[in-house]
Amino acid sequence: MPRSPGGTPARGVPRAGGGAAQGARGGHPEQREAGGGWGEFAGKKTGGGEPGVVLPRQRQAEPGAPGPAGGRRRRGPRQEYLDAFDGAAAGTQGIRGAKGGKSAQDTQDAQDTSDSGAAASGAGVPAQRGGSKGWAYTGIAAAAVTTVLAVVVAGQVTHGQEGDARSRSAAGRAPDARAPGDASGAPAPATVPSAAPLTYDQKMGKKYPLGATLTGPGTFDAVPGFDKAPGTGQKYRYRVDVEQGLGLDGALFAEAVQKTLNDKRSWAHGGARTFERVSSGKPDFVITLASPGTTAKWCAKSGLDTTEDNVSCDSAATERVMINAYRWAQGSTTYGDRIHAYRQMLINHEVGHRLGNGHVTCQKDGEPAPVMQQQTKFLDHDGIHCLPNPWPYPAS
Repeated sequence: MPRSPGGTPARGVPRAGGGAAQGARGGHPEQREAGGGWGEFAGKKTGGGEPGVVLPRQRQAEPGAPGPAGGRRRRGPRQEYLDAFDGAAAGTQGIRGAKGGKSAQDTQDAQDTSDSGAAASGAGVPAQRGGSKGWAYTGIAAAAVTTVLAVVVAGQVTHGQEGDARSRSAAGRAPDARAPGDASGAPAPATVPSAAPLTYDQKMGKKYPLGATLTGPGTFDAVPGFDKAPGTGQKYRYRVDVEQGLGLDGALFAEAVQKTLNDKRSWAHGGARTFERVSSGKPDFVITLASPGTTAKWCAKSGLDTTEDNVSCDSAATERVMINAYRWAQGSTTYGDRIHAYRQMLINHEVGHRLGNGHVTCQKDGEPAPVMQQQTKFLDHDGIHCLPNPWPYPAS
């Protein structure tokens, strides 16, 4: 190629040491890095070049050998230092090859290709170093990569161990967070205790809403079921009907009738009678729970007026013993809150009429009123104060 005065090539890349040094290097000046094992050369000039041009240093010569300008070269890294990194680089390249990375030969080939491409492009980029010094830098880079990999792997192992510990801890807590048999891990819903059903006495002790002027449709439903007569006396078979649309518990009403009539304080006293509830066939009478308007109609069939005091009756001309649903639900002022006892009195009084008993009153002040006294209407009469009483035979 054409040369410029002072031995500088046409491309502007300074040559080192004149022609003799250039021939020894084969035409490829080496690129040196500032500092490190190669010493400082920034701002220095080497003979043979243009003033102010910084020339890269040549390959390290043997100790004591004269430099290109007749002086002595600075000492580079010791040979054993380079040999040590040569071995480390070789080992690292082997590891990378085993892990699926590039081998030492692949790296060298890539460097050669890069050098060739840079020279061919005409960009004036110096070729990379070869020989022991190239391996030294390769070893340093490999050692750094190995250190980084070691730190990353150690971090991953530590993270994995911590994750395993957290998983084991969570697995240990899982039974506490789940209900038995729940594999989803979601908290079990809180159990809301259901209200216990009311007992018979509790139901009989409650008042229920029902209008005093209500008139129902006049149609009835028989309460299903059968309650056997418990005694051996004269048997009376009865059916219980409940008018439609009342909103009252017909089963409770039927249970109350059976228990009341067969109580030893009632008409079954002394085993003289026993009562059996049926829901089909021909009964001796029908105990009917009906609205005030319907009760009045059925009582009128037997010449009885129940509208004045809104009371019940035994419609003797028919098969029905009429129980006014308003009185059953709300009671009377004479009994106040003693609704359970009032309902027992109401059943015994009207069935007493069916059995042939008429109205009577108490004769002494402070005595219990007879069950056939009209206790819904009054307890006191002619200056005598009577006590409420639901039973024909209260002392039994």
